[in-house]
Amino acid sequence: MLVCFSHLRWGFVWQRPQHLLGRAARDFDVIFVEEPVFEDGEPGRLRVETVAPGVTVAVPVLAPADAYRADRVQAALIREHLRDPPPGPRVVWYYTPAALSISADLPRDLTIFDNMDELSAFQGASPELIAQEADLLEQADLVFTGGRSLYEAKRGRHGDLHCFPSSVDAAHFGSARVAGAPDPEDQAAIPHPRLGFFGVIDERFDRELLAALAAQRPDWRFVMIGPVVKIDPASLPRAPNIHWLGPKSYAALPDYLRHWDLGLMPFALNEATRFISPTKTPEFLAAGLPVVSTPITDVVRDYGEVGLVAVADTPNGIVLRAEALLAGPRAAWLGRVDACLADRSWDRTWSEMLALIRDRLRRRARQDLYRLPQSASPV
Repeated sequence: MLVCFSHLRWGFVWQRPQHLLGRAARDFDVIFVEEPVFEDGEPGRLRVETVAPGVTVAVPVLAPADAYRADRVQAALIREHLRDPPPGPRVVWYYTPAALSISADLPRDLTIFDNMDELSAFQGASPELIAQEADLLEQADLVFTGGRSLYEAKRGRHGDLHCFPSSVDAAHFGSARVAGAPDPEDQAAIPHPRLGFFGVIDERFDRELLAALAAQRPDWRFVMIGPVVKIDPASLPRAPNIHWLGPKSYAALPDYLRHWDLGLMPFALNEATRFISPTKTPEFLAAGLPVVSTPITDVVRDYGEVGLVAVADTPNGIVLRAEALLAGPRAAWLGRVDACLADRSWDRTWSEMLALIRDRLRRRARQDLYRLPQSASPV
């Protein structure tokens, strides 16, 4: 059994947790515990739903009056739900250190921290997260990081730390290279050239940069896909050549990308983006779309320095690089893209993680065997 505690909801943007834990379900019964929701009606309960083969999502549903004791109520609900676990090893997997307060006493054979983001740097983050992360790093048996910058920042803070940067489902996004499928209805009337972005639109998205690009090149169309969170939608730049299409399903993304001319990653350069390793970088590349990005460290080192992604930090620079990409040949570039992505699949990432997990579980089993009293030793 693998119990995951996440700050992201399973039904939100499809990214690292869904890719990895969907694959983990081949080897474990996966229970994905989300943050609570507060609703009137029946007091504290766990809303449980099977969302994929082998994956169950559990959402604590609390009464508004229980907000002051939310941790205690959640912990009790989760303990009760896990009272009779299936046979086999018990792995507890964290995406958020804040979940220690509701899970510290859960029996487990292994604790894993998949540190995909520096959550303490995000807008609205709890000031307690830094201390909670220190506790989790002390308790974890294995720590994974979502990119090189995070790995380097945490190196020396844990003895079994492993870097697993963003991977890609190349077959899924590669379908965008196949011509002939119709343009989605809500973007069919948008003229070309189209520069597109997909993902969460929050404090990491440089709204001022997008406005400047749209003003500088009114003949280009900027197609923005994704949910707007933690920022006021009224703060988004509005112009005739900026098109906000809202969130789309993971399954639908290749249909949109197929009809774009370039990928655009207008990330702000701030504390929230200092350690990010955007999953959309290899996804754009797998779709066959040249990309222009602001100089995010992991993008520069993993893709920019080898010439797979164009990087610039000003509107003028981005326009110049986009113009070159729009006019340039792509065949040789696509060959280098495919060679780069060949070893960056989510299947491979999970396989390597699973090998580490199994090794740790074997070591734990041997240690437990050695601790058995003589009378309980195997005959």
